[in-house]
Amino acid sequence: MDAWIVAPDSTDATPLIAVDRESFPAVAAALGTDAQRWCAANDFAGEPGRFLALPAAGGSVKAVLAGCDRRDPTFALAWLPQRLPEGRYALDPRGPALDALDAALGWALGAYRYSRYKKSPRKPAQLVVDATTEQRVAPIVEAIFLVRDLINTPTEDMGPEELAGVLRRLAGRHGAAYREWVGDDLLAGNFPTIHAVGRASHRAPRLAELTSGPADAPHLVLVGKGVCFDTGGLDIKAADGMRWMKKDMGGAAHAIGLASLVLDAKLPVRLTVLVPAVENAIAGNAYRPGEVVTTRAGHTVEIDNTDAEGRLVLCDALAYASEQKPDLILDFATLTGAARVALGPELPALFANRDDVAEGLLDAARKTRDPLWRLPLWRPYLTMLDSHVADLANAGPSRHAGAITAALYLERFVPEAQPWAHLDVYSWNDSDKPGHPRGGEAQGLRAYFEFVRGRYAHA
Repeated sequence: MDAWIVAPDSTDATPLIAVDRESFPAVAAALGTDAQRWCAANDFAGEPGRFLALPAAGGSVKAVLAGCDRRDPTFALAWLPQRLPEGRYALDPRGPALDALDAALGWALGAYRYSRYKKSPRKPAQLVVDATTEQRVAPIVEAIFLVRDLINTPTEDMGPEELAGVLRRLAGRHGAAYREWVGDDLLAGNFPTIHAVGRASHRAPRLAELTSGPADAPHLVLVGKGVCFDTGGLDIKAADGMRWMKKDMGGAAHAIGLASLVLDAKLPVRLTVLVPAVENAIAGNAYRPGEVVTTRAGHTVEIDNTDAEGRLVLCDALAYASEQKPDLILDFATLTGAARVALGPELPALFANRDDVAEGLLDAARKTRDPLWRLPLWRPYLTMLDSHVADLANAGPSRHAGAITAALYLERFVPEAQPWAHLDVYSWNDSDKPGHPRGGEAQGLRAYFEFVRGRYAHA
């Protein structure tokens, strides 16, 4: 991991003293008069986002003071890896105590850069950590980096086949079973809505499935929306709405990232991962507004809008997952702009048909400081999806409660007795923030793994 280095000692590392405005006077006083004068000369008083090197004799650096905001412990130091000069740094106890796991996680997330097509101009500064910290933090960092990398990769290199290939390789690494339905195999396998959305692309739609674990273990199913690019179909998006649609497979990236954590942790579950992978493209055989599709669950759906495609690829996958009567289904999707209007880009919208599942996820979110926000499955709004020719429509004329109506559409394909939760994620950072570089982002992943680990670790 480039972000940190495991070392038995830190004798060759520059001491890093974290401070904030409140702790700075005492820390500076303890460092001595020369340090106080140097800080005053550089107008440094522990402000977040600033650091100051304390000079030693001969022009070397004896320590670095780094201003941080301790109200956000995970990302208090996340701005430093790309700002400090290259080299090794070790947290120094002369500053306020920071949790080692928080510091290592935030440091790593701040060090991330997507470099497949453009090399990073520099290496990130490294934080010295102990082996225990590295062992505990590395898996979640690797999963987050995987999610970010998948979302950041353009569709030319991350189409349906390539996305399914990521799940196939994950299965191979862990000795899991893998299969997929491709192109017209989807019709033969009774996945008509996945086929309908993806059939207009020159890259065949598919449903990829990973299965691992003993048959008698609690069964967990993860489902991720894998729309590798979304033009909107015949209801085509405007240019600004289409610009970042390579990220519309962010739900699949989250499902794969969580699966990697579950498999690495060897949780005692039977794990199934379902990734419906398609491009929503435009061609002579594209599905059209006004068509009626009979779904796997037997419900007829009128296509009101071809840009409401995510719920279509998910509904067949959810129906298939429900047929297996698992202990729990968790789905992830970059499903609606309405969720962003309601909650902004940083709060994923959580829906669940069981209060205990929702509360468990929210408790895990608070514990990991990985935010989620629950919205209601307000069933009276189902009338917004009424159709006069089919059982329901995939969208409706009203712009009200768009995230809720999308979740209600999905719920229609999950039996009432089946525990299920849906996460509507943005999967993207519009700009650079400490620990959150511009581009693809994993949202709720730490919270979900905490919840899943707590639910199944002793199953």
